[in-house]
Amino acid sequence: MSWLVAGSAVFVLLPSFAMAQSLERVLNAQERRTRLAQESQERVDATVKQTRSLEDQYKAVLKEIEGLEVYNTLLQRQVDNQVLQLTDLEASLQQVEVINRQIVPIMTKMIEGLEQFVDLDVPFLLEERTDRIASLWELMERQDVTVAEKFRKVTEAFQIENDYGRTIEAYKGTLELDGATRQVDFLRIGRIALVYQTEDGKISGVWDQQGNTWQSLGNEYKNQIKFGLQIARKQVAPDLVLMPVDAPEAG
Repeated sequence: MSWLVAGSAVFVLLPSFAMAQSLERVLNAQERRTRLAQESQERVDATVKQTRSLEDQYKAVLKEIEGLEVYNTLLQRQVDNQVLQLTDLEASLQQVEVINRQIVPIMTKMIEGLEQFVDLDVPFLLEERTDRIASLWELMERQDVTVAEKFRKVTEAFQIENDYGRTIEAYKGTLELDGATRQVDFLRIGRIALVYQTEDGKISGVWDQQGNTWQSLGNEYKNQIKFGLQIARKQVAPDLVLMPVDAPEAG
């Protein structure tokens, strides 16, 4: 009787052990499936994250492309405008060349006329005026000076000559008197009178434009010339002075 009970216990224990092993295998399998599921989820999460990153990069690239398209459009407009400006500039340069070819002969005639005018004019500041004309001729031969600058210098010389006609001026110089070179004070009143007086005030004279020579003056003009020199040097206030002038010629 006891043996039968023990056998029955063994018989009962055998199925329980098999069930435990089967359960362990099921649990292990479930654990593996869980682990695999976690790994898959991690891969999915990584893929999603990478996909989102690529999507963000794609959107950023699209936005950059859009900005570049706008920028390129503006650049193209600028290029088109510059092409038009270059076309206008080329046309202007061609016109400038035509003007340069026309104005250079005009400037040459202007300098020639100025040179002739100085030769025929009252002989005041002759060295300064002739040097100015000589510098104009040298300027015309220079290639490093623009035509505009040359024209400015020529018109400036004309302006200086024009200003002489309405100004009064005193300056020192030398003059041949009685076979000797004397230091004198010149007084120019516009272009109507050019007189001189020696430094000691004893000898005075006036330029005779009609006779193209110097004429001596009497003592009656001595104080007037001295006073005129003081006015020109701004040593006294302007006032009326009596000067010998050429009578106007009949037209």
